[in-house]
Amino acid sequence: MSRPDRPAATDPSHYHQHGYLLPAAAVLPQPTFEGLRSRFSVLATTWAQTYQQRPEAFDKPHFFYPELFEYLLHPAILDLVETVIGPDIGLFSSHFICKPPHTGQRVPWHEDSSYWQGIFDGIDQVCTLWLAIDPADADNGCLRVIAGSHRDGYSRYQAVADPAQAVFQTEIRAAHVDEHHAVDLALAPNRCSLHHARIIHGSHANHSPRRRCGLSIRYFSTRHRYLGGPLPDFFRIYLARGRDHAGNRYAEPRGVNQAWIDRVIAGQALAGHL
Repeated sequence: MSRPDRPAATDPSHYHQHGYLLPAAAVLPQPTFEGLRSRFSVLATTWAQTYQQRPEAFDKPHFFYPELFEYLLHPAILDLVETVIGPDIGLFSSHFICKPPHTGQRVPWHEDSSYWQGIFDGIDQVCTLWLAIDPADADNGCLRVIAGSHRDGYSRYQAVADPAQAVFQTEIRAAHVDEHHAVDLALAPNRCSLHHARIIHGSHANHSPRRRCGLSIRYFSTRHRYLGGPLPDFFRIYLARGRDHAGNRYAEPRGVNQAWIDRVIAGQALAGHL
């Protein structure tokens, strides 16, 4: 069940109270957005042909195609992120989640933070900006959140019953998800949402004749220390804006991450949601 009401969802205070934010205006200048959309079409085709993976799995694309930093570090995007985590911002990761028509996989209910335990010394100032490349709505599997769930503890997970139809192989047990508080985050292209690392969220499969693609970009306050946890030493983070407060080491936002690419080619890429 979805709630049509989204009171004050454009106000940054809504993010802290309910765990998500829906900025009202277009995110990128329109020529910049059109460049991103065109570039995605080319890169996604190249990536899929090279690595033989589903379109939902186009993860960490900036490690493969550093020209994407133009968008991940764009001032218009960082301005929005700054409203919820402050002016000193690190770039953690990115992910094109592209659901093809008719066969797009569902994203099971999950909390990002459950995959990120041990990676940061705190999780309250880690957020995801979800930028719509295509129109995203209830029919083609838009992002859904359980409003207010970021204030709860970690949920309990179980294996999904339909692994071939799901982006992840685990999901929150149904008893831990109150769908009375579910909100569909329908977005037009070049609009975005932001959500807290601890909020429960997911999306339905895409059975419609329309593609649904979005770019998830994950940022953290540089007052958090990046610990690495299960990530290998060659996973890279980047200083996006401001200065560091926690003694983190950042890579330069240029060049491919060849060590990561070699791992993907060898079939050793980390499973999960980074």
